[in-house]
Amino acid sequence: MSDVRVLAFEDRIYTRSQVDALSAGLAGTLASRGVRAGQRIALMSSNRPEFIFAVHAIWRLGASAVLISPAWKAADIGHALDVSRADHAVGDSPLLADLMPMLSLDDPISPGEPSPVEYAADSDAVLVFSSGTTGMPKAVRHTHGSLAASIRHWRQALGLTAVDRMQIVTPPSHILGLLNIATVLDAGAWMRLHRRFDIDTMLQCIQDDRITVEMAVAPIALAIASHPKLDTYDLSSLRYIMWCATPVTTSVAEAVTERTGVGWISAYGTSEVPVIACCPRDMARLDTVGRPIPAVRIVSTDTGEPVGPGAVGEIQVRSESAMAGYLPAEATDEAFDDGWYRTGDLGFLDDGWLRITDRLKEMVKVRGFQVAPAEVESVLHGHPAVADCAVFGVPDEADGEAVIAAVTVAEPVSAEELDALVAQKLASYKRPRDIVFVPEIPRLPSGKALRRVLKEQYGCTPDQ
Repeated sequence: MSDVRVLAFEDRIYTRSQVDALSAGLAGTLASRGVRAGQRIALMSSNRPEFIFAVHAIWRLGASAVLISPAWKAADIGHALDVSRADHAVGDSPLLADLMPMLSLDDPISPGEPSPVEYAADSDAVLVFSSGTTGMPKAVRHTHGSLAASIRHWRQALGLTAVDRMQIVTPPSHILGLLNIATVLDAGAWMRLHRRFDIDTMLQCIQDDRITVEMAVAPIALAIASHPKLDTYDLSSLRYIMWCATPVTTSVAEAVTERTGVGWISAYGTSEVPVIACCPRDMARLDTVGRPIPAVRIVSTDTGEPVGPGAVGEIQVRSESAMAGYLPAEATDEAFDDGWYRTGDLGFLDDGWLRITDRLKEMVKVRGFQVAPAEVESVLHGHPAVADCAVFGVPDEADGEAVIAAVTVAEPVSAEELDALVAQKLASYKRPRDIVFVPEIPRLPSGKALRRVLKEQYGCTPDQ
């Protein structure tokens, strides 16, 4: 097992024993710099094998890893350091090095002698940051116990075994990237880590590496569907493509399946509870996020009481994979309701299948009616000229709020034609007041649309 190849990066290949030895060596270097059990270590790294070695090195010392996105600027990094009260830093970011002494991952790592490590289930393992679509992101604390449960749930959902092969193109500082890496190692499977996302490289590696499980957040799914030479790649090794982080755009998924024969599976999770639901691998229904893995309930947004089957309310979940809490700690209480994590997502249960309608905070209220942006986006995505879109609400003196649609196009189309499509499919109060054409939809690495940014571009101040 220790000599099995588990990791590829460009032209480098690592066995499990090499991963363990390099992690142990880096742990020795961190210990010499004063890292001790119970401390928090800021880790800001690009996609590279040394990220994996650093996380395991930090855990070997009984410390926890504070994962900072390599895309963040100085103000965001400073916030992360302040809220986490990080004791040390490791990474490859000059911005982080400017803020505190940092062990550089560009320095050579000497292998060490790995010894068995046992983690206390209730000790912190990792701090990841919430998406931050509104305001500054909070640090999400996961213990070794909650992370182990997440890995177990994800491995079960994926049906991942030692014969599987996966590639990691999403940032490992995000919960999805970290979970994929940890689950591959837990299963004894194989992964290729990419420095950055490139659609041609990704498709070529599926063919050449015989990838069996492919992960796709919304921008990756769109890139696959719109690739002009998709049909020329041999993707027959894929068991499925997993759509993560955002609701499935059915038209995009179906376009890929039609061209390649590869089916999709959808899943649902959050930074706070990484695995909430997943479609069964032999019975995927892309109009849902699958069947819940932990306990899930739907509660009324008015009374907070559980509602019946088919009724829409806030999705709440109780799971051993749930976070230990937030930093700042005072944000934790309102995140839970008697032990149930409040996702902030709206949805309903349909004969055991979980359906998400939208985010509670992103619903647009028009003349007292609730409009789900995802519903309008789904209709717009059905037009062949629409490459991407995001819907948001702005203040309106007459109606309370108005629906605005930001659209990027693959070919010319008029706002009037798109408006007519929405009018044909949806109630009149759901029609956008304006359809604006933009060069791109700003999104987080997870694929979530930054509606706050779009509102500012449209002319709304951040507090509107």
